[in-house]
Amino acid sequence: QVQLVESGGGLVQAGGSLRLSCAASGSIFTINTMGWFRQAPGKQRELVAVITNGGSTNYADSVNGRFTISRDNAKNTVYLQMNSLKPEDTAVYYCKADIRRRIGLPTSSYWGQGTQVTVSS
Repeated sequence: QVQLVESGGGLVQAGGSLRLSCAASGSIFTINTMGWFRQAPGKQRELVAVITNGGSTNYADSVNGRFTISRDNAKNTVYLQMNSLKPEDTAVYYCKADIRRRIGLPTSSYWGQGTQVTVSS
């Protein structure tokens, strides 16, 4: 079994900052790409940022320059530092990890349970 556990969400005023964390645990051989997605009420889930196991990153245009994704491979953890938050950043944030559980098995995608981020104006 593999679990992704997120933390760090909450309520913040516009212009403020939050840092999300997502730790993967369980039967893990390697973790490839890790990322953050978000889903606002009535909207589809969208990509926020991703990072490869080599450290290459990609961001949605809406967060580029304000959010920073990073990872600690020794801890199987991915982070999302969110600065200059706006009310339109309000959403449930989900982490995703592409994990190979054992040699010979294909990589599968796993999702966290989500953490609420609310930005007040």
